[in-house]
Amino acid sequence: MRSTKQLHHKLIKECKNQNAKAQLQLYKTYAKGMLLVANRYMKDIHLAEDVMQDAFIKAFKNIDSYKEEVSFGAWLKRIVINQSIDELKKNKLAMVSINEEVLNVVDDGNWEVDDEVTSEMVINTINQLKDKYRLVLTLYLIEGYDHNEISQILGITEVTSRTHLMRGKKLVKEQLKIKNHAEGY
Repeated sequence: MRSTKQLHHKLIKECKNQNAKAQLQLYKTYAKGMLLVANRYMKDIHLAEDVMQDAFIKAFKNIDSYKEEVSFGAWLKRIVINQSIDELKKNKLAMVSINEEVLNVVDDGNWEVDDEVTSEMVINTINQLKDKYRLVLTLYLIEGYDHNEISQILGITEVTSRTHLMRGKKLVKEQLKIKNHAEGY
């Protein structure tokens, strides 16, 4: 019996040879997961579907650049994230840079919330933030990117990424406190 890694290697090799069946098989394997990733950014399932489709087209068009240094899923996920952000930028997403000399950002690293707060509540609260905060929080907390990577992906400075993370975190905590107090009455 073949391992999943061997099967992926064979499918990717076939995709590099423009084999439509292999492309369809890879698409079926990753579509649901990549749709979830796109939807975290787009906040609209129909836009997320479009972004995901465009990302797969881009991936198959550029599959020769995939060198198997990371898993195919990780490589594809990066394409989906970049495609999502490109789409948001196209839709006039305004990323405001902060004057680096004026602002000295200190992140206290405290991500603790009340025990009653669920991860679903945190994600829902993040999804209600302005895009500049939502994108940085999503890339940092959910996708696991660091500020250097976020700055490259979004085309902002690392200081701006840290600032958006700090302000977004503060907004999330405030919203969660308001929700918890409202439910407590």
